This record gives sequence, structure tokens and C-alpha cells, in this order.
Amino acid sequence: MPRPDPGLIDADTALFLDADGTLLAFADDPEGVALAPGLLDTLDAIHTALGGAMALVSGRAIGGLDQIFGRPRWAAAGQHGMERRDATGRVITVPVDPAELARLRETVHGVGAELPGVRVEDKSWSVALHCRERPDYEPELARRAPEIAARFPGFELQPGSYVFEFKPRGMDKGVAVASFLDEAPFHGRRPVYLGDDLTDEHAFIYVNARDGASVRIGARTPSQATFTLSSPADVHAWLDSVKARLTQGAASAT
Repeated sequence: MPRPDPGLIDADTALFLDADGTLLAFADDPEGVALAPGLLDTLDAIHTALGGAMALVSGRAIGGLDQIFGRPRWAAAGQHGMERRDATGRVITVPVDPAELARLRETVHGVGAELPGVRVEDKSWSVALHCRERPDYEPELARRAPEIAARFPGFELQPGSYVFEFKPRGMDKGVAVASFLDEAPFHGRRPVYLGDDLTDEHAFIYVNARDGASVRIGARTPSQATFTLSSPADVHAWLDSVKARLTQGAASAT
């Protein structure tokens, strides 16, 4: 799978970026991630050069993204699109059955309490079990998670890298990207999506069908991505090159 040229991103691109494993290096505790030096300046410059047509698309809640990046003016999709903030700042959420969600939360927290070192991430509309600190529990969670999901028809299991997430049925990152592309300033642009996990494959498939480009981070296979970068650090270096090209082009045009 080839490495993307920085010229893949131009003034007519709609850029979509996953957070964990793409912009952010993984941490045992999801709350323990940190921004690499200079990353925010690079993203600010790209956001400006693209006229705001850049969005974070994450399994994290939008509130959690804002705590990390501190950019509430950026478009963002949280919880795999369960909540979405458009470029005007309007937030759209998908309704869920609160009683079913409460029962699901209780069940998942119970599993977390049984397995020391397994963390429960409660995202308000979805809930996840993380076993990065205890990878030996992954086979057990892989067995139990589908059994849990089967008891809650309004939700579905989304496995990832050492995580088993239960999210409302029918919502994924591809649906979130499609919603952005129906709106300004994304509408009419060529989509480019960067992501590392199984949850990003829905978006890869969608942007490929729109004659866009998909970039897998890491070496996970199989993947529908058309390009690859090796790690978040590699993403940062590549985005620095994108920034240089975009800002140089803007300077040449003035």
C-alpha cells in the first residue's frame, strides 16, 4: 500500500481525521493521551487553509475531543457519529432509548468490575470496555461482548484495538462523513480520511466510493484504505508537509 503524497490535500479537499491511533498515540488510560508538540499549530493552519473543511471523526465524545484539542470551533463527530457538530457549531445527536442505555451501562460496568485492569469508558450514548492494560483479557471480552450486545437490540458491538464498544445501532463513521459532505464547507469537495482502526473502515469505504482517498495508520490488515502511514508520529510529519504546501500555495496566490 503506497504512502500518500502531501499533494493529496489541496484547497478543494475535505479532510477527516480520526483521533486515537491517528493524531494521538495510544495510552493505557484513554484520558492520559497528550498532544504532540506543534500538532495543534499544524492543524490550525490546515483548518484555515481548507476554509474550515476539516473535521475530527472519533469514537470519543465531542466534549472529550474539546478537552484534548481545545478547538470547539472545529467540526467534529463524536461517538462514531452519534453526536455531530457542524461547521456553524450546531450539534446534532441521534436519540437512544434511555432505559435500554441505562441497563447496558449497568451490565458493562459490572463486567469491568469483574476484570481488574479492564477500563470502562462511558461516553453518554455509548459505552466501551478497554483492555489495553490487560491484553490477556481480550479473548474473554471477545467471547462475552457479543453475548452482551445480543441482549440490547438497540445497540451493536463495535470491536477495535483492545476495545469493545457498544454503540447505538446503524451509526458509524461513514455515515458521519456522509452527513458532513452534505453541508458547507465540505459539500462538493474531494474527501480524504485518515484512521487506524476497524471503526474507520466504514469511512474508508464511503470516501473511496466518492472518488476520495483513505489512509490507514499502522499495519492492520485487511483494510479498504488506498494509502498508509506508519504511526501517529508519521501522521504528524506528513501533516507538517501538507501544511507547508497549503500555506506556500496560499502565499503564492496573494
